[in-house]
Amino acid sequence: MSSLPPSSPKALISHPKALQRIRWVSYLLDDSIPLLNTGYRMGLDPILGLLPGVGDSLSLLISIYLVMESLRFKLPKRILVRMVANLILDTAVGSVPVAGNIFDVAWKANRKNLRLLEAHIADPKPPTLSDRLVTFGIVGFLLALLLGIVALLATFIWLVLQLLGVN
Repeated sequence: MSSLPPSSPKALISHPKALQRIRWVSYLLDDSIPLLNTGYRMGLDPILGLLPGVGDSLSLLISIYLVMESLRFKLPKRILVRMVANLILDTAVGSVPVAGNIFDVAWKANRKNLRLLEAHIADPKPPTLSDRLVTFGIVGFLLALLLGIVALLATFIWLVLQLLGVN
């Protein structure tokens, strides 16, 4: 039996359900809703952004899940960094009231990240030590970001409950 590199096409086939989940959630967030008779589509991402205080955080949580799920495919650092940059830009600009929601309709960070992943799957390169180290650092960053978002959401819920007089 020959030894295959971790990112060979044969190895990637071992994660078809992960790829299916990534495609489905990306579609849901970025393309699931047709806009009248324009032929253009949007997803739930800009709609979530309308929820003050929590919408953009929820969208970011889901998008982080997609990036973490993509790690199964042994992404090179340049793709992983681009994926995270797409999320940061989407969240930063998307947080601006009204203009951010319009940006979310057009930017589609999750679809961009799916395209990056599919390009890697079509032409995989074995990960280098540098790729692995950067991946480790980005995973740490994403986990810290996740904890921060969960803490922010918990604080928001606590404040709402306090305002409603619920103990």
